[in-house]
Amino acid sequence: MHFTSNYVACAGREIHFTEWGPADGPAVIAWHGLARTGRDMDELAQSLCDRFRVICPDTLGRGFSQWSPDPAREYCLAFYARLAAELFDRLGIAQAHWVGTSMGGAIGTVCAGGLLQPQLAGRILSLVLNDNAPRLAQPAIERIRSYAGDPPAFATMAELEAFFREVYKPYGWLSDAQWRRLTETSTRRLPDGRVTPHYDPAMARQFTEHPRDYDLWEHYDGIRIPVLLLRGAESDLVLPETAAEMLTRGPGALGLARVVEVPGCGHAPALNVPSQLDPVRGFIEQAEARAAVMA
Repeated sequence: MHFTSNYVACAGREIHFTEWGPADGPAVIAWHGLARTGRDMDELAQSLCDRFRVICPDTLGRGFSQWSPDPAREYCLAFYARLAAELFDRLGIAQAHWVGTSMGGAIGTVCAGGLLQPQLAGRILSLVLNDNAPRLAQPAIERIRSYAGDPPAFATMAELEAFFREVYKPYGWLSDAQWRRLTETSTRRLPDGRVTPHYDPAMARQFTEHPRDYDLWEHYDGIRIPVLLLRGAESDLVLPETAAEMLTRGPGALGLARVVEVPGCGHAPALNVPSQLDPVRGFIEQAEARAAVMA
């Protein structure tokens, strides 16, 4: 199954997304991590697109989406949630399941919680958090900031691929072809001819301008839909005690939250092999059946 590449105006900004699967299928929003692009979700989309309509956006300032002209105000979860709400409306999506890696999971949490975008209340049917939680370990945040805020540049694609292989080693196993595609779909060329990761370095200002942006218990506690946490077994960002707490609060207190540990991965599982993709599909199909019964 092939995808289409599309652009849409949301909150006055041009957002790029790929779309997979039948236009009339149940919708899935698949949102990537902090310094990544929507193409990270290719394997996930391929695993779902026989039945589901899968939308994989590039966040503002990443990939082919517009860079923000107002980084201090717009590179934050509140603005990303506004983009998501308008994306739902622009694409005619009444309801959708949400799969988010890292930052993409945080965006899904604030959208599903309904505090920032009340118009999304009831429109997100389920939430998959790929190594994301309402509380993140600060040392891991500092580690991510160390490479995200000052992306290196290299003379060759081979050097950039080697960099990606090292910094994203916690993703777990990727084939050589997958590493090559990851590199080619997240690269831009600088005026001097060197290559660098395909995002606006100013997006890291989120951590200085909005230092509490990822403290999300208030949002998580308001969620009343099924939630699946995929936690990399070696993750330094989502600690085991945080995962356990998620099972006692918000959707966890209602019996709606599950945690699946992904062996051989840290932050964050690449969502590229059956052992990771099958639990996500099974969870979404169960949530879709639940939504149909409750409709």
